[in-house]
Amino acid sequence: MMADKKRTNLGRGLSALLGDDTGGPTDSGDLKGSKEIPIEFLQPGRYQPRHSMDESRIEELAQSIRENGIIQPLLVRRHPADENSFEIIAGERRWRAAQLAKVHVIPVIIRDLNDQQALEIGLVENLQRQDLSPLEEADGYKRLMDEFAHTQEALAKTVGKSRSHVANMIRLLGLPPPVKKLLDSGELSAGHARALLNAPEAVELAREVVKKGLNVRQTERLVRKLQRRKDAPAPKKKDVDTAALERDLSNLLGLKVAVKFKDGGGSITVHYKDLDQLDDVLQRLNQRGPAAGGRKRAGDGADAAKETKSAAPPKKSLPKLQIGIRQAASKRKTG
Repeated sequence: MMADKKRTNLGRGLSALLGDDTGGPTDSGDLKGSKEIPIEFLQPGRYQPRHSMDESRIEELAQSIRENGIIQPLLVRRHPADENSFEIIAGERRWRAAQLAKVHVIPVIIRDLNDQQALEIGLVENLQRQDLSPLEEADGYKRLMDEFAHTQEALAKTVGKSRSHVANMIRLLGLPPPVKKLLDSGELSAGHARALLNAPEAVELAREVVKKGLNVRQTERLVRKLQRRKDAPAPKKKDVDTAALERDLSNLLGLKVAVKFKDGGGSITVHYKDLDQLDDVLQRLNQRGPAAGGRKRAGDGADAAKETKSAAPPKKSLPKLQIGIRQAASKRKTG
């Protein structure tokens, strides 16, 4: 029902553009007011919104014309640069199919239309037939706004669409060319494309969507996830003094150490993997020397003493590290 309503709205818009409340030239079988002219007198319209045409569909239409003739006349205007020729406003596909069918004369309705009307009618006629790709539709809207100063509100009323629909379609023209190619080929839908508009690394993401066959909702979730990751604050790079201090402490303790300064204070975090390493850290901090093999066990005293004696001395003593901590904190505070 919704689709029928949209098509009816478009039909009324086309009739209004043509100044005919009884129905436009796209109504099936409407030959009223038409005349036949030689097919060679017709030329493609400069304001045709379609960029490409499916050759297989044109061949199918040609076969229909061979059997039934041209049921719907083409809408044309006199060519602005050649008074003996006519420019096609609506019906170029029928004209191409008629050539394949070797038809020599073709029914047309001749109207006196300016450039703006030519583009408007060509756009509405193709929208009514659902013959335009999303990018062709978007380009038609953009041309009407750029070349004929249409507002989005007026344009939406003309084509029987909502203003938000017109705005969202025009935004698709800002997609990177590789994403536009996937959209034109039908590998991505207009919904996919809208989700990718503000996505980081949209081209790579579009290829991933196609490869995995993601639907629009899945694509939107993926884009939000990547956007949150992109917007997350980058970790602050440690200054040289703090990095040197962490390195010295790590060398002394044999474990990873992190130093953070904040509001005149801060923290020192020592990372250990098991209780043996924790015992070793505590012994080092108590200046008892490195513990051999972690916690001592009965009967291991001689072995522990031997290993402790052979252990390499730390590169810096605790008093020197204390001085380093004060210096690093002081520079951070004054900086």
